[in-house]
Amino acid sequence: MPHVAKSTLWDVVEDTGRKKINYIYDFGDSWQHTIKIGKITDPVPGELYPRLIEVTGKCPPEDVGGFPGYCEFLDAMADPKHPDHEHLKQWYGENFDPNLPETDELKLEVLKLAKRWKSRNPRK
Repeated sequence: MPHVAKSTLWDVVEDTGRKKINYIYDFGDSWQHTIKIGKITDPVPGELYPRLIEVTGKCPPEDVGGFPGYCEFLDAMADPKHPDHEHLKQWYGENFDPNLPETDELKLEVLKLAKRWKSRNPRK
């Protein structure tokens, strides 16, 4: 089995000195993401890290077909007269508003991650 190197976000920031990190999620669909590191301070006692501070927009659904598929999905979902509207609405399961992020759900997922990492974090 090949060795897989793991790095924390902190390792990348320390090693590169960069405060803006680009990465690709899902190489097949080539979703490009940017993480911007804000002010780095000492941890606040009692707080869990990582923390989600801000969310902008809603994530595209999985397997929507990359950027071109997402554009088509947005067009179809926004227009009830679009030939694929009903099919895509049924596939997705509900209406889709790209400007309405799932902030509570995302904060909960990051909180779960922080709790899992708490026991392994050397910078508690």
